[in-house]
Amino acid sequence: MEIENQIDTLSMMNSDPDLNSEQFLSFFLAGEEYGVDILRVQEIKCWESATEIPNSPEYIKGVINLRGIIVPIVDLRQRFDLEAVEYNETTVVIVLNVKNGDKERTVGFVVDAVSEVYSIESDLLQAPPEMGNSIDLNFVKGLTSVNDNMVVLLDVDKLMVMEDSNEIESLEA
Repeated sequence: MEIENQIDTLSMMNSDPDLNSEQFLSFFLAGEEYGVDILRVQEIKCWESATEIPNSPEYIKGVINLRGIIVPIVDLRQRFDLEAVEYNETTVVIVLNVKNGDKERTVGFVVDAVSEVYSIESDLLQAPPEMGNSIDLNFVKGLTSVNDNMVVLLDVDKLMVMEDSNEIESLEA
């Protein structure tokens, strides 16, 4: 019941964004705060086990049936090569609409916990730093500081690179 109250509270927050701002749903992974475009969020679900699919990458936990739609579930901790932890009462799945070219699909991302909805003014978004060719930051939309904490804003379309997209497409077939 606690997670439903948190979701209701999040949906009511910042319901009147400024025209020069974007809204992001923030969440935690390994103590760091990340955000995704709120317009891409379809829903937030409590963690429930997924049906495992043989021969899929370790970060794809399986699939769930969401009102007749088969939704692949991606563990962002594993996708980002972070230390694995046991799922608990704050672990949630953020169900997002992801675009790949002319295709749109629904994908669930397992995160440690949801945080808040932030309205971020466009001029407060900073480009990701140049890290050379050794680190792929194409999926980082930008960085911003909220209450003295750095929030990494993700581009969910670029987060699901072609190899991931092909893996997910095979799960949906």
